[in-house]
Amino acid sequence: MNPLQSAAEFCIEVYSDVICPWCYVGKRRFERALRQADKTVKAHVAWRPFQLNPTMPKNGMDRTAYLTAKFGSLDAFKEMEQRLLETGSDEKISFAFEKILRTPNTFLAHRLIWYAGIHGRQDAVVDRLFKGYFEEGLDIGSMSILVELADRAGLKAGEFLASEEGAAEVKAEESVGHTLGIRGVPYFVFGNRYGISGAQPVEVFVSVIEKA
Repeated sequence: MNPLQSAAEFCIEVYSDVICPWCYVGKRRFERALRQADKTVKAHVAWRPFQLNPTMPKNGMDRTAYLTAKFGSLDAFKEMEQRLLETGSDEKISFAFEKILRTPNTFLAHRLIWYAGIHGRQDAVVDRLFKGYFEEGLDIGSMSILVELADRAGLKAGEFLASEEGAAEVKAEESVGHTLGIRGVPYFVFGNRYGISGAQPVEVFVSVIEKA
């Protein structure tokens, strides 16, 4: 029998938002887990939308104002920021929070991720979005920036982003996440059977992947 045919194939859905630093950490740990898992496991990974700030103005807002409103003070965020810098270093993520000037509305980015899924470039696009925002400080709410990042991932998306295509589909996918009771991200759904929340340690991901 062909070993590929005997492999267990299932879908892993990842609900995330590209302005969530723990989603970036979770992506790296999850990828390591996939590499370490039983080699008979063959998983298709699908990235699903979850907007942390669904009422964010279309053009985003000043990041300092956003953080102050969300955490009450910048001091509270600085503690989490320091923990993220240390965790990011372990995961080879060079967080550069000082470069981020605006907190964007991420709906357009989620439309791009949906479109990338159709063309088999979803993971590459998600990776470029995380890196662009957290390591380069790029405004991923900007259409021109999204076109550039998609291009880096080998996807031409200018015409798509200028249209309204995919908007209804992204809203529908996000609605499914809310129906599942997801309130925070990252959230991983394994084969429609198991769900785990957060950027869990690699060994937790490996255990659930093999169990599912």
